Amino acid sequence: MTDDDLVPVSVRLGEVVPPEDPEDWTRPLTWVAALGMLAGPLVTLGWFVAAAPGDARNLLPGTIIVAASLAGGAAATGATQQGAARAGTATLGAGLFGALVIVILGVVAASERQVGQASPTLAHATAAAAGGLAGAALAAVVATLVARLRSRVVRFGAALPVGVAVGVLAARAVMG
Repeated sequence: MTDDDLVPVSVRLGEVVPPEDPEDWTRPLTWVAALGMLAGPLVTLGWFVAAAPGDARNLLPGTIIVAASLAGGAAATGATQQGAARAGTATLGAGLFGALVIVILGVVAASERQVGQASPTLAHATAAAAGGLAGAALAAVVATLVARLRSRVVRFGAALPVGVAVGVLAARAVMG
């Protein structure tokens, strides 16, 4: 057996063939997972486009809503997965991804660079991302514990309130 025998024929011939079972975007769970990862960033984008915050010092309802949507979306993503390891990592991964995008949106929406204090969009995006990520982390623990349950709705129902509650409390603590 030569080294060429270990390389698939399609690659040797210069044509890469997609896998037989690629991610199927016609399946509802794929959409639930994708929308769960994007819930926090989409809410943030809507908030910053509709009425961006003008004050960086006070906690706003938008900050709480973004933190809750980040943690809730991460819980939804984790509930789509089978097995404890996948449920926990999907929940935490969705939270990390969402938090990063939220902070990036805060930077992009900052109208000008300010010295000595953060722009309101960055301050609220950071507080919401930190709070939502804390909620997603605890939701990941719950998702791992309930992963053996058969019903995705029950798994989501267990992780959602924990994630949202912790996310809201953590965002308040960051801004308070």
